[in-house]
Amino acid sequence: MAFEKAKVLKAAEKFLSQGKISSAIKEYRLLVEHDKSDLTALNMLGDLCVRASRTDEAIDCFQRIAEHYSDQQFTLKAIAMYKKIDRLKPRDPHIANKLATLYGSQGLVVDARAQYLIVADAYSRAGESGKALEVFHKIADLDPHNTEIRLKLAEGYVKENMRIEAANAYVEAARRFYDTRGFEKSLDAYSRALKLVPGENGILRGLLSVHVALGTADEMAEFLEHEVEERPDDRELLILLVEGYLEADDPRGAEQAAMRLTAVESSDYIYLIAVAKLYLNSGEIDETVRVLTGIVEQMLAGREENELLGIVNEVLARNPDQVGALRLLVKIQWWQRDQEALRETLERMAEAAQAGELPEEERYALTQLVRLAPDEQKFRERLDELGGFQDEAAVESLPQPDQFGEVPEFESFAPSGFEITVPVETQNEPAWEVMGAEGHVDPSASFADLSDSATITFDEFETHRAEETISGSPPSKVAAPSPDTDDAARREKMLLQELESVDFYISQGYNDIAIDTLDMLGRQFGSHSEIQARRERLNSSPQTTIPTPEVFEFGTADELVNGKDAVPVETESAEFDLVLDPLGAAENELMTEMGTGIDPGLAEIFEEFRIAAEEEQQPSEREDFETHYNMGTAYKEMDLLDEAIHEFQTAASLSRPGDGSSRFLQCCTMLGHCFVQKDMPRAAVMWFQKGLDARGSHEEEQKALRYELAAVFDQMGDLDEAHNLYSQVYGVDVGYREVSTRLRQLEERMQNRRSRKRRKTDEP
Repeated sequence: MAFEKAKVLKAAEKFLSQGKISSAIKEYRLLVEHDKSDLTALNMLGDLCVRASRTDEAIDCFQRIAEHYSDQQFTLKAIAMYKKIDRLKPRDPHIANKLATLYGSQGLVVDARAQYLIVADAYSRAGESGKALEVFHKIADLDPHNTEIRLKLAEGYVKENMRIEAANAYVEAARRFYDTRGFEKSLDAYSRALKLVPGENGILRGLLSVHVALGTADEMAEFLEHEVEERPDDRELLILLVEGYLEADDPRGAEQAAMRLTAVESSDYIYLIAVAKLYLNSGEIDETVRVLTGIVEQMLAGREENELLGIVNEVLARNPDQVGALRLLVKIQWWQRDQEALRETLERMAEAAQAGELPEEERYALTQLVRLAPDEQKFRERLDELGGFQDEAAVESLPQPDQFGEVPEFESFAPSGFEITVPVETQNEPAWEVMGAEGHVDPSASFADLSDSATITFDEFETHRAEETISGSPPSKVAAPSPDTDDAARREKMLLQELESVDFYISQGYNDIAIDTLDMLGRQFGSHSEIQARRERLNSSPQTTIPTPEVFEFGTADELVNGKDAVPVETESAEFDLVLDPLGAAENELMTEMGTGIDPGLAEIFEEFRIAAEEEQQPSEREDFETHYNMGTAYKEMDLLDEAIHEFQTAASLSRPGDGSSRFLQCCTMLGHCFVQKDMPRAAVMWFQKGLDARGSHEEEQKALRYELAAVFDQMGDLDEAHNLYSQVYGVDVGYREVSTRLRQLEERMQNRRSRKRRKTDEP
């Protein structure tokens, strides 16, 4: 027999109207079994299971919905569903961990920390201190500026003999100390990390960065020399040694280290360029030329003739007759096939070599000149005086562009960058990562100014290897998609997700919420056809009173059985206090219990952090209007009215009447609706009236609020005030939300009331 969804749903509603909860549950189970995507039916099944005290089944229903929303990145709705589970199963560490992650993704640090502390407490009571420390690490990540917590975490890891985790915590603390110019503290933290993981290159790089900042790079270079003795073939360590000597302004030490490095990896000759610059800056021109002469062919093959030319020109600016530099210039111009410049340089070289009594250098220059200008008799005569042409081997040693095969890309020669992820695999130990000192070592600070004409500086070299690991494996060259394309796709996905909520509001008659949401999306995403389509849909549909629907997607069973005037299941006062407590009662309670299983020092530092956070929180940092407003909307959809009220009240406190936006008015409207649903009309009147009194509201907004106020006064039995407000709306727009019908019905009731009073008066 075919499954008829409408028939089953009708049967379920009939059982509900008769109060037959168990029978209704069976029907809803059928709906869910045949349509797993029907979240409304699944949520209703969960609500009914709560009423029937079938807690485990209810939790399973709510968890499936929560996981679906989480997978689809509807974070606020996922949070609301997990809160429903939390009501049924308080302080469950699995649910708390889910909530903590979701809160953290929304920037709700206080809520995330409260949930993480529940998880940490569970691990602590189970004697799993290591896992509790991992949770504390996540809590510390919520406040990246609190360095003292990192140190306490590291100490806790040490006591648990978790060396890798402790080293990472020390490195994180060291980096933050460095960023705040606490160099001595940074040095101490890096040193502690190195004791835990000796010889780790990422930590050594961090130490080098701190020594550079303290002006003691020579001490670090000496320390690195000892490390190199233990690992002479470690390329990354040799790179650190070269950089240490460069920062210490020691060109000879840097040259020796660079030569050892090129013996391990020939493509690292580029460090010798930095050495040459350092010699030049020290005024040692001959040493500069000597170093460049040793790597000229590699530089030309690497298409670095401009870099080479810049240094050579700087040398010649200081000593125009430096023959070695002129010979380098000849090689560059030969490579560039610039015959005019080449002839001029060869003539300069011949003259300088003759003046310096360097016959072989002069013969070299004259040999080339005779070949370039065979008709110039003076070159041939002088060459004959020196013994004639040089042998062919010497002449043909000049580099030719076609001598080299495929020229390697520059990136293959680039040295290590300074942001490092260090995987270290050790026997019987997990892989670990230590972050180096991002941006801490700036070699260009010491020698970038050596040549103004240089086109490639040392910190430019850094960027080519910022993603390489200590193992030396370069990152794969994969074409990355356009950032603009990725961003556009992400924004489009976010918009479509939000528009699903708008469709839900429209289908349930919540037109004012739909309009507010569309306004917000318009500000965020600009003009969009999907937004405009929904505006037109709203404009073309009759504007009716916002109903409490017979079957509300996230309504409670009480509402479905008893109708729209049913009061939602009351929240226990303790839970309501938890919602209103900005730090969370769970966090306060937990902090008084810590001490079993967790190091007392660690518990103490987190208690201090909690108190400091309570005293120093600034709304601009911890609270965001859009986050709280959207969270309130999600809670309202889930019928978690107390939580929704708290979020809307928080959002209202972050806005001001007449601030040029509709934020305060939106909060007043939503709070009024929430209190109407809670059957608290006086509180609803207060918020609707606040919105009506707000400065800067538009005529349409005032009309909507008067209509809402009239409906509440009607509910309270204050027919005169309701009539007054409905009349004001009617006077502005006779077609607004069937106000004429409402007004006529109200006048009939008022007339009937007056008639009853007259009859009572006329009775003897």
